[in-house]
Amino acid sequence: MTDATTIDIPGYRPGTWALDPSHSEVGFTVRHMMISKVRGAFGIKSATLIAPENPLDAKVEAHVDATSLDTKDEGRDAHLRSAEFFDVETYPSIDFVSTGVRVEKGEMLVDGDLTIRDVTKPVTFEFDFGGFGADPWGNYKAGATATTVINREDFGLTWNAALETGGVLVGKDVTITLDLQGAIQP
Repeated sequence: MTDATTIDIPGYRPGTWALDPSHSEVGFTVRHMMISKVRGAFGIKSATLIAPENPLDAKVEAHVDATSLDTKDEGRDAHLRSAEFFDVETYPSIDFVSTGVRVEKGEMLVDGDLTIRDVTKPVTFEFDFGGFGADPWGNYKAGATATTVINREDFGLTWNAALETGGVLVGKDVTITLDLQGAIQP
């Protein structure tokens, strides 16, 4: 990555890239009882990257299926899908629309608007390319990981329970990790 106005990414090809949902996932981690972490995942409905010649001019739009939430515990999943948390009957989608791409201290950052429960807030994902290559069927693919940390209460996810030992059941900070694979469209 050379400077703040343009970057060189080996293997990068301009065009429209579509996400492969079967090889991509939105994961999250949050503190539980202030002593451990709970992990979960969502399926991605769709995501498109419009990649011009300069990667810093790229645009991303993604839609996550909130109803697909999975923490490997059916009771917890039902509670998280309820109106006390994600209210998936009313808000079945979590959406992200990029507002810019930049390089800061050698790191690629993707800024954008994240919408959860009809609340939209700016977030920044730290983006790490895994690489590019052709699969056995001739599709040119890219892989990447992106991470950010949000305060869940900023998005109306405020349910909690006090613990007898002090503290609360669910932490405020949630780490979101995107594991992504997409293919350039013909």
